[in-house]
Amino acid sequence: MATPTANPPTSDSRDESRPAENKNVVVHAPVLQSLHYKLVITLYRVFAITVLYLVLAGIVSYAFVMGFYAVNSSWAAPTILSAADEKSLDFREKLVTSQQTIEDLKVDTNKLESGLAEMKKHRTALLSLEPELQQAIGREQAHNRTTGPTLAALDQQKQADNQKTQRVLAQLKEVEANINKDLAAGLITQGDAASQLAALNQAGGAYTDSKIAEVLLTDSVLDKTTTGTSSLDVLVKQAELRSEVAQLDVAINVAEKQFQEESRQIDRLRQAIQTAKQSPYYLNASGEKTLYFAFVPYDNQANAVAGTAIYDCYLNMVACRKVGTLKQIYPGEESAIHPIFKTQIRGFLIQMNLDHADSAKSKTVFLGRKPVLF
Repeated sequence: MATPTANPPTSDSRDESRPAENKNVVVHAPVLQSLHYKLVITLYRVFAITVLYLVLAGIVSYAFVMGFYAVNSSWAAPTILSAADEKSLDFREKLVTSQQTIEDLKVDTNKLESGLAEMKKHRTALLSLEPELQQAIGREQAHNRTTGPTLAALDQQKQADNQKTQRVLAQLKEVEANINKDLAAGLITQGDAASQLAALNQAGGAYTDSKIAEVLLTDSVLDKTTTGTSSLDVLVKQAELRSEVAQLDVAINVAEKQFQEESRQIDRLRQAIQTAKQSPYYLNASGEKTLYFAFVPYDNQANAVAGTAIYDCYLNMVACRKVGTLKQIYPGEESAIHPIFKTQIRGFLIQMNLDHADSAKSKTVFLGRKPVLF
C-alpha cells in the first residue's frame, strides 16, 4: 500500500495567505495620504499667512509713505533742466529776440541822436539868419523911405528936362533943314554939313537916353515908394525861413519823444534781460558747468532757506545723508507732478550745490533736516 503523500496546498490555502498581504497595504495607505494632506494644508496656510502679512505690510508701508508725504513739509523734488528742453529753448529764443531788439533800438537811437544834432544845428543857423534878414528889411525900408521922395522929385525934374529937350529938338529940326539948304546952295562944305548933322543926331540920341533914364527912374521910384515884387520876394523868403524853422521844431519834438521812448524801451528790455538772467533756464542754457535744481511746493516754502542743508535718503525717507546745500531760490512760479501722489502741484525752483551728483536723480530730497531719526 503506497504511502500517502502530502497534499499540495489547495487554492483555499493560497487565498488565506493573500488577504494577509493586502491587509498590510490597506493599513499604510491612509496614513500616507493623511500626511501628504496635512503637509499641503500646512504649506498652504503658511503661504497664505505670508502673503497676507506681505500684503498687509505693503498696505501699511504704502499708507505710511502716503501719510508721511502728506504731513512732511521739507521734501523737494530734484529737477533736471536741459538746454534742449522746450522751456529752455523758448526762453533762449525770447532772450535772443530781446537782445536783437535792443541792438536795433540802439541803431535807431544813434540815428535819431545824430539827426537831432543836425536838425538843431540847422535850426540855429536859420534862427541866426532871421535877425539879419529882419535888419536888412528894416534898412532897406528906411533907405526907401529916404530915397523914395528924392527919386520922385528927381523924376519930376527929369520929366521937365525932357520936355525942354524936346522943345530944343524941335528947333534943331529947323537947323537941320537950314543945313541941308546951305549944303545944297554950296554955302557950306559937305564935311561941315555932316559934322553939324552928327551933332544934331547926337542931341536926339541924348534925348532918347534921357527918356529911357526917366522911365527907369520911374521904376526905381515905384520900387522905393511901394511894396514891389522884390520886396514881396524878401517877405516870401522870410516866411519860408520861419516855416522851415517851425517844421524843424516839430521834427525835433517828434524825434526827441521817439528818442526818449526808445531809450526807455532799451532800459526796460535791459532790466528784463537782467531779471531773466537770474532764471534757472538762462543759467542752465548759458552755463558751462552742470547745475542742479529742485522743485519745492508752496507748502514746503518755510524750509527753503538759502544755505540750508540738503539730505538724500534711501527708500525716499530712511538712511539719510547730507549731500549739499541750498544755493539760491527763484521766485518765479512753476508747476510739477507730485513725485508720490502724481497730482499737479504749484511751487518754485531752487538751485542746489551738490557734493554727490547722483542725488540729482533721486525722487525726493529733504531740506534742513533728516525726515526721520536716521
